[in-house]
Amino acid sequence: MIQTEKKENLDLLKKSIEHLQTRGFDNIKADMTGYESPKSYLKKSSGNSVTPDITASKNGITYFFDLSLKSEKPTLLKSKWLFLDTLSRMRSNRFRIITFRGHYKFTDTMLNELNLGSKEPIKIT
Repeated sequence: MIQTEKKENLDLLKKSIEHLQTRGFDNIKADMTGYESPKSYLKKSSGNSVTPDITASKNGITYFFDLSLKSEKPTLLKSKWLFLDTLSRMRSNRFRIITFRGHYKFTDTMLNELNLGSKEPIKIT
């Protein structure tokens, strides 16, 4: 999700973190009180700062997670996903999308538009 939507969706971010904890992820970082903030990356082409919604580790591998929610600015979300996907492949990390009920079609459409259709989003009800 983009930065302007984070404050409105803190409950979904909390659900995502609980889901990851039950799946065995540790060293969880999120933009939320009680958690360390994830590392931000500077996108040189646009000068924008890109921060994953959640970062976590499992079996020594770092995972970047981004929440997929219907957005007023899908272009910003697309560029963020492409950047995080490229960054994760360069560093042998993993990039995953987390989506919720009511946002599945939006997420599938976005992934297909970005040619990331092979990525299976984590669906939380």
